[in-house]
Amino acid sequence: MRDAAVGFQCPQCVSEGAKTTRSGRTAYGGLRPTNAGITSMVLIAVNAAVWLLVMATGGSASAWLNKLMLLPTGRCVSASRPDLYYPSIGSEAVCSRSPQGDWVPGVSDGAYWQLITSAFTHVEIWHIGFNMLALWFLGPQLELAVGRTRFLALYLISALAGSTLVYWLAPADGSTLGASGAIFGLMGALLVMAFKVGGNLQPILMWIGLNFLFTVVGRGFISWQGHLGGFLGGVLIALVLVYVPRPRRALWQSLGLGVITAGLVVAVVLRTAALT
Repeated sequence: MRDAAVGFQCPQCVSEGAKTTRSGRTAYGGLRPTNAGITSMVLIAVNAAVWLLVMATGGSASAWLNKLMLLPTGRCVSASRPDLYYPSIGSEAVCSRSPQGDWVPGVSDGAYWQLITSAFTHVEIWHIGFNMLALWFLGPQLELAVGRTRFLALYLISALAGSTLVYWLAPADGSTLGASGAIFGLMGALLVMAFKVGGNLQPILMWIGLNFLFTVVGRGFISWQGHLGGFLGGVLIALVLVYVPRPRRALWQSLGLGVITAGLVVAVVLRTAALT
């Protein structure tokens, strides 16, 4: 999942989110963070740690890539070159009979962790650089608006939404990696919150449009499925966070996010059934 996001400031969103009650909560029910950049820094650190692991173990030829990136179906890779695989070998049984091949499971084989780990995995330095720069700009203002726990849920569920659409619409024998699904989720959430507080939507829409234009132009090597899935996921999550009724808001938000997550899980199960 690749993108060219660079971040955007929404002063109205931050101002609305910074409104607190006497219990120290944001306008959307989350606990007001004392340092709104902590969660983003932790996420950046995790992404950086995974990137360093990949680089230290061979970069694009790292065996860790096959374990972490999203593979809809398993593949038989070269035992000496994990970055090369045998497209004509589509079963673990056949691959195991070849002394030069190692079978790497995909999501349809039970490697469901790839739906999340792929969103923390990068190879090219420009890729992780763009994504982490966008997270650095977007993360703190969204965390300040909704609180730490809700922001983390927004990030992770958006990543899952991006991976789910990749699982459904990307080629079954392909591979996808990168945090862009989560980043596009943050963009979608920012748009919803700006609309909620009556902010100026034009610059936000132009910025999001440029990112989607870049996605379309580079669709040969960019996962448009991950971008679109993450964006739609972020929009739905933000709608739940900012529009549920105020009475018992935390309960309604939990139920809403639970329904979205359950829907994604069902979609993954259905796709797995179709591929096996």
